[in-house]
Amino acid sequence: MFLSIDTSTPNAGVALSDKDQILISDTWHSTSSHTAELMPAISSILSQTNISLDNLNGICIASGPGGFSSLRVGMSVAKGIAIANKIPIASVGTLDLEAHPHLGNGSPVCAIIPSGRNDVAYALFNKNSERIVEDAITSPEELITTIDRPTLFCGEGLLAHSEIIKSLGDLIQMKHTLPSDRLSTLAKLGARRLNSGDSDNIDRLQPNYIKAPSIGRAKQNTKIIH
Repeated sequence: MFLSIDTSTPNAGVALSDKDQILISDTWHSTSSHTAELMPAISSILSQTNISLDNLNGICIASGPGGFSSLRVGMSVAKGIAIANKIPIASVGTLDLEAHPHLGNGSPVCAIIPSGRNDVAYALFNKNSERIVEDAITSPEELITTIDRPTLFCGEGLLAHSEIIKSLGDLIQMKHTLPSDRLSTLAKLGARRLNSGDSDNIDRLQPNYIKAPSIGRAKQNTKIIH
């Protein structure tokens, strides 16, 4: 039995799954950092299924990028449960979660999520499902200047930036998904890692912020993977 936690963006969720099949889930939209909602949501799905934390075999956590405070809350809770119950934890990148359902369709894939100040965090994958750009942050206007056609765009960032992406022309596809879709993919990919004996070192595991909060350093530059 696995618990999945995704607090990458204001659209968060938790789920219980057996192997990679979700038994129960809950998603919500928050304007804060999920501090007030996360533990009650976990308690609710556990009580509805009569499952306790010591019945869990592992934790699946979306590791970001995403909101600084939101990611910190989710990661702290996930690590706390894993340590207290002596169970493994498996992290999966948020942009990998957004892209995964669309990989292998014969086109490159660009996954985007909001990143504050009208920027987006993004990742690029080629038509062979291979990642070609590490997670990075830029403006949507700058991003579209780097995109080859055809490309399939997906992810939560489409909600705010679909008009800019449409300007690339008819060869661009856009696939809108629900927050529950990202959570379902987390349960699937996290369970795949855990069932194969692959897990993260809890002491070293940290959220992928990409950039520091606004009082910190400037955003990272894009790095092409060769």
